[in-house]
This record gives sequence, C-alpha cells and structure tokens, in this order.
Amino acid sequence: MDLAVSLGPLRLKNPIIAASGAFGGGDEFQTFFDLKQLGALVAKTLTVEPRAGNAPPRLVETPSGMLNAVGLQNVGIEEFFKAKWPALRALGCPIIVSIAGFSAEEFAGLATRATVDGVAALELNLSCPNVAHGEGARCFAQSAEDTRHVIERVKASTPLPVIAKLSPEVSDLPSIARAAESAGADILSLVNTMPGMVIDIDSEKPVLANKTGGLSGPALRPVAVRCVWEARRAVKLPIIGLGGVVSGRDALEMILAGADAVAIGTASFWDPKATLTILKELTGLVERKGRPLEQLRGAAQN
Repeated sequence: MDLAVSLGPLRLKNPIIAASGAFGGGDEFQTFFDLKQLGALVAKTLTVEPRAGNAPPRLVETPSGMLNAVGLQNVGIEEFFKAKWPALRALGCPIIVSIAGFSAEEFAGLATRATVDGVAALELNLSCPNVAHGEGARCFAQSAEDTRHVIERVKASTPLPVIAKLSPEVSDLPSIARAAESAGADILSLVNTMPGMVIDIDSEKPVLANKTGGLSGPALRPVAVRCVWEARRAVKLPIIGLGGVVSGRDALEMILAGADAVAIGTASFWDPKATLTILKELTGLVERKGRPLEQLRGAAQN
C-alpha cells in the first residue's frame, strides 16, 4: 500500500510527521529508530534570540493528557543553523523548521534567515499559548486579520512552502483557515495546544510556575478532530492534523475527518518509538480498508 502524500509542494513518503517540541532537537531520536522512515520531522520552534523558557515546574500530567508551559525554550535561529542544522539535515527525512515571532516583521525576518538549502518547509507557530503576554506575545491565530498579515509578510520573504499552525481556542475556526488560505499559506496545521490549569489542593496554588499551560494528549483529540473537520469544509489547502494522536486508529480518524497528514507530539514523551508504531498501525489499517489514502481523506464528510 502506497502511503505517499502530497501537501501542496511538499511530498512525503508517508503521512506521519514528528511534531515540533515533543521530539526534542530531533536527532536524539535517531538512537531509537531510523528517522528516514518518517514522513517528516518538525524541529523545535525557533525565535530570533535564544530563550531560556519559563521557570519550572513546566510540565504536569493530567487525566488523558498533560500541560506544558515550556515557553519556547530554544537556542535562537542563528545558533540553530550554526550548531544543530548539519546533524538534522543529515537524518535523511524532510525537516520542517518551526518559527515564532512577536510581530509580523519578526516572522518575516525569521523566514528569510531559515531559507537555507535542505529546509523542506516553514511552520509558522501562530498559536503558542505558553509565552507571557508581558513579553509582547500575541496569539496571532486568534485573529483572521493578524493571521493574514503574518502569512503575507512571510510569503513575501521566502520561496519555501509555508505551514500555518492554528489554535483551537477560537470562536470561528473556518474564518481563520480561510484567512490563511487567502494570504497564500500552502498548508494548515491543526491544532496547537489549548490553555489549561492544574491546582494543587494541598498548597492551594497552581502546579505550573506559569500558572497555565497548553493541554495536549488524548484529552485534546476530539477538539482537534472537530477542528480538522471544520477546516476541511472551509478550505482546499492540505491539512496536517495533530492533537492527541497516540495510535494508528487515532491517525486514521484524523484522515477520515479531512487531514492529509498526521503529526505526533505528546505520545513521543512516553514512547520514543511512538511515531514509528503509529505508522505501522496506520499502514495495517489502510491495507485492511483496501482503499488508497486519497479515498479515505475526508471520507467522514460524506
């Protein structure tokens, strides 16, 4: 069964992608399995300057999921391409670079700097909920106008395919998706985490130093499936579905809702081989269906 997929200009050997953040720097996982088997890998989100991230504790387990408030910890874009990019590029699978700016101008500058040989595409992290508003952070993906403006600036700054990573924390997701499409985005990624909180009843204080964090894991999956469903009905763009996928059945659910590819995040925290296991399970399910992925994509819409 051929599982190759085309995400606009981006062609992948299969639809399973290692999501940004949960896969570390990426190359560490090469010790567990050959990463060439993946469809693609999204590197940890980069900002203009290095960031230490939020104070600990930054992770807390929740029923059927977890909250993270890492706060975009990263080495900065210059150091990434100087020290980390050679090893990532040598992995042999398509590498997508994730970027986050505090303004449309920063996004455009990051896109220009990330346009280097070997980068398969750029993912715009328009929707990270874990950066303090006092730093000037905005969730661009909560506004159709902001989403359009950032994407237009980025598209004018790079020839690379552009992926818009959107938030589930909006009242009208289809309007945001249509804004991304009209601005020239090549691919949508749905969804990022959504804010949540855990309070320790003994200390009577929030567990996370940041107070809130982004909810991920299986608890988020029904929301993500609904968002993929709504976006597929609103736009013609390829869609990467993510949010709580921990099995091949979960991945197929995303595809039936309308996703072209599926990204795996939190599952890699407890199982370094989760992406490979999910790929094998999905392959078996598609073979049993006896229909190509193209026929399964969005089948639940009918």
